[in-house]
Amino acid sequence: MREPVRRPRTPVVLRGQGRVVAVVALGGALGACARYGAALLWPTPPGAFPWTTLAVNVAGCAVIGVFMVLITDVWAALPLVRPFFGTGVLGGFTTFSTYAVETQRLLEVREPGTALGYLGLTLVGAVAAVWLTATVTRRLLTGRLR
Repeated sequence: MREPVRRPRTPVVLRGQGRVVAVVALGGALGACARYGAALLWPTPPGAFPWTTLAVNVAGCAVIGVFMVLITDVWAALPLVRPFFGTGVLGGFTTFSTYAVETQRLLEVREPGTALGYLGLTLVGAVAAVWLTATVTRRLLTGRLR
């Protein structure tokens, strides 16, 4: 007698996550296309300071600050809004991988000062953008609600 064919079980973690994965993928594709468009409009010559990636990362973090305040303090967001926009669009728009590659390229062309400046400015700019926009958004909303 033949043994029954056993199909692999879907891990419990993945059950029911198809919609979330789909909206993150769609949002990520849109965000990555926007970032690519920025790089086409404002290309960085080899060995130059990567202003485009810095601007994209800081701008994306600024939007994250506003978005997180809105979906936590103001809106009862639909269940797929955060994964689509926060994780997908903004995650695809901002880019740690390009940041790392551009830093490596600056080091390869013997621009350690520029690479170090880029590392620090991106880190400080991104954190400051999230904090500043979240703070300003929260204060603007508090002022309007009173």
